[in-house]
Amino acid sequence: MTDLAAIKAAARADAFARRKAAHLMGQGTAAHLSEVLAGYRGVPVAGYMAMRTEIDPTIAMEEAATHGVVGVPVILGKGQPLQFRRWEPGCEMVEGTFGAWVPAAGDWMTPQILIVPLVAFDRRGGRLGYGGGFYDRTLQGLRAAGPVLAIGFAYAAQEADALPLEPTDQPLDLIVTEAGVIEVSRGG
Repeated sequence: MTDLAAIKAAARADAFARRKAAHLMGQGTAAHLSEVLAGYRGVPVAGYMAMRTEIDPTIAMEEAATHGVVGVPVILGKGQPLQFRRWEPGCEMVEGTFGAWVPAAGDWMTPQILIVPLVAFDRRGGRLGYGGGFYDRTLQGLRAAGPVLAIGFAYAAQEADALPLEPTDQPLDLIVTEAGVIEVSRGG
């Protein structure tokens, strides 16, 4: 294991503990996320189906679905970017890769806004995920094709002062927590 890999593993372990504590305290709410998405009515959005102790964006996704197309990520294979299947409240769901729930059927869609789950974030838009690189590959591809807004959605307790990042790590454009909206500062 490289030094950076060990540093990332330690940062993940610490962040998972903070996220679990926030989750157990019932601090999660999607109210601020709903407010942000209200400013983008009709723009194709991809959310995610919360797993384990992730903060749940479902209410905001349901509201967005009344105004436009909403999708959820589907993992097609290791080392590949995510694809997004159209999701609607109440649609039939099946268990996908890594236990994530995905629509059983439906059209594929291309989001212009991604609600991104994470393990930790910093105010410069740094994001620490699970380590598979799925969102990094996906954001890189989507951004090469046109503008995409990456919104990190997390508990405020998941904030870190700084994260161990690599050149392939794609930054977030905005972070939303149960406590409010954090504008990303890319300055030093």
